[in-house]
Amino acid sequence: MPRLTHACLAAGLAVAGALSAPVHAKEADVSNDPYAWLEEVEGQKQLDWVRGVNAKAEAEIAATPAFKQLESDIRAILDSDAKIPGVQKIGDYYYNFWKDKQHERGVWRRTTLAEYRKAQPRWETVLDLDALNKAEGKNWVWHGADCRKPDYTRCLIALSRGGADADETREFDLVNKKFLADGFYRPEAKGGLGWKDADTVYVYTDFGDGSMTSSGYPRIAKEWKRGTPLESATVVYEGKPDDMYIAAFHDDTPGFQRDFVSRTLAFYNDELYLRRADGTLAKIDAPNSANKGVHKEWLTLELREPWTVGGKTYAAGSLLAAKFDDFMAGKRAFDVLFAPTDKTSLAGFTWTKSHLVLNVLEDVKNRLSVLTPSASGWTTSAFVGAPSFGTVGVGDVDSDDSDAVWLTVTDYLTPTTLSLAEIGQPPEQLKSMPAFFDASGKKIEQHFATSKDGTKVPYFLVRPEGLKYDGSTPTLLYGYGGFEISLTPGYSGGVGKGWLEKGGVYAVANIRGGGEYGPRWHQAALKANRHKAYEDFAAVAQDLIARKITSPKHLGIQGGSNGGLLTGNMLTQYPELFGAVVVQVPLLDMKRYSHLLAGASWMAEYGNPDTADWEFIQTFSPYHLFDAKKDYPPTLFMTSTRDDRVHPGHARKMAAKMLDAGKDVRYYENIEGGHGGAANNAQAAHMSALAYTFLWQQLTK
Repeated sequence: MPRLTHACLAAGLAVAGALSAPVHAKEADVSNDPYAWLEEVEGQKQLDWVRGVNAKAEAEIAATPAFKQLESDIRAILDSDAKIPGVQKIGDYYYNFWKDKQHERGVWRRTTLAEYRKAQPRWETVLDLDALNKAEGKNWVWHGADCRKPDYTRCLIALSRGGADADETREFDLVNKKFLADGFYRPEAKGGLGWKDADTVYVYTDFGDGSMTSSGYPRIAKEWKRGTPLESATVVYEGKPDDMYIAAFHDDTPGFQRDFVSRTLAFYNDELYLRRADGTLAKIDAPNSANKGVHKEWLTLELREPWTVGGKTYAAGSLLAAKFDDFMAGKRAFDVLFAPTDKTSLAGFTWTKSHLVLNVLEDVKNRLSVLTPSASGWTTSAFVGAPSFGTVGVGDVDSDDSDAVWLTVTDYLTPTTLSLAEIGQPPEQLKSMPAFFDASGKKIEQHFATSKDGTKVPYFLVRPEGLKYDGSTPTLLYGYGGFEISLTPGYSGGVGKGWLEKGGVYAVANIRGGGEYGPRWHQAALKANRHKAYEDFAAVAQDLIARKITSPKHLGIQGGSNGGLLTGNMLTQYPELFGAVVVQVPLLDMKRYSHLLAGASWMAEYGNPDTADWEFIQTFSPYHLFDAKKDYPPTLFMTSTRDDRVHPGHARKMAAKMLDAGKDVRYYENIEGGHGGAANNAQAAHMSALAYTFLWQQLTK
């Protein structure tokens, strides 16, 4: 059973309705907002405005030979067939979704493990999205496949128009490699469709009026039988209108088949129910704030708050395990598989057939260990061959039948490697990403800045070995700081080619709001304490300046989504620290955010602006903090018309307000792309090249 984590929801669980704001009983007042008209996403007047400002940005940034060369270089990286093809084991085959120059939208393909071990595996095409788009006259973007155990003859494939979160699901014949005309089909909406058995699915989607939450996510989950109309599907669970997301799913682990209902009330607040054979529900009576997982006979709980139960208190950030059946019978005996310290947090864990691989962050560096359950309890051993440096990712190959894991290792300067590791044996390196930029003469460091309240904030620095500490080096600082998401070192050909290879310094701030030190690090910057994330980021900027790595005129920043809210606040609250600002797919109007698209689902993070919370929310709402009398650094706003998660109106309105005030602003909106900003490699390369070229132009003046 996959764990439905809060980070998954934050990072992009495919949820919520079409490109329009959900209706609330109490809409935020827009009568005094002269730019409210830009919230109409696809109106002709609005798109004409977009095309006009796009043209101006393109004329300034994209007309140079340097831009065209960088765009070409990044496109070549994205199109490269030398990238590592990550695979998923489905039955006897290993499947991969692949994009390159010949496959702009991508191809779903498969091979055998024997072939995959080769430098140039032979691949069998299963579904060609470019061919599908040509045949149907659409712009489908891949959203994944759910293939049915144990025969793996049928899959449920999700496809999105233009990369939006909303998608449709079709049944696919994996033997004959074609969609079934009379198979299961879920029309376009935010939601999902998943197997229960060969002739039954769980469906949670837009069933019509009143079936979606105020966040625009599914409110009702149903069981749907093959051959019957969707309208006749049986209700499994119906949430409340102000819930966030309702889902139902089947755990098909052999010998441990179970059905579950998930009720997400808000981020960090969910309930999980076991659905019995008679359709009744039994709640898994653990804290709503805990991430709950079930694997074979085990229940795991990742605590986000301290929990006193069974006469013991367990610390926030701990990972607990108990026998699932015992827990449901009322027993409350737990094994503590991980307990945090001031320097450590749980990055994740991965089940294999016989073991659990624990992945811990220690000062934002990964450390692996192996836990093994037995009749006498759990034992801990070293993960053989675990690297001592770099970001390490672990994924199971087949947790039902295998003790092997996929092991990925990377850092800012080292191309990613993929190994196959049998627990207890040295890893077998199978693939290595090529070097997409010249990393010679560069080094990685970790430093700690001191925030306003005295908190030590780590950040990574990638710099030339011969750096002159005179404040003259163009430096790009990146951050996110939200939803308990950690930023760890990773290899990016785009960053390397667009910034490091030019001689620039690249820095990544591990500010509060993120998950680098577990729940406490995230919770320290929630709601009324949001300012601490921004103070942390400013402290890192000030530390870079104090060390004379750079200076304000040479320091640029970049961030997207929640990171766009971050850079928007840096722009409005700390303009004197920066020489250029890139704000991508951002939240900016925090009075309106909860009324636009999926915004209501983030109130656990930011607060409810329609209540007294507005008193503190307005202190980090860039749209309201903007002062036409102030000077601001050159700014580039970037978003996507097809972003149905964070409304493009945020970026549109902020840019329009600043342009009308005569500020130094550029705006670029991709017509496709969803929340990721781009629907294919050409668009992604164009967007990246715009950002890096703009920053380099401004910071080298």
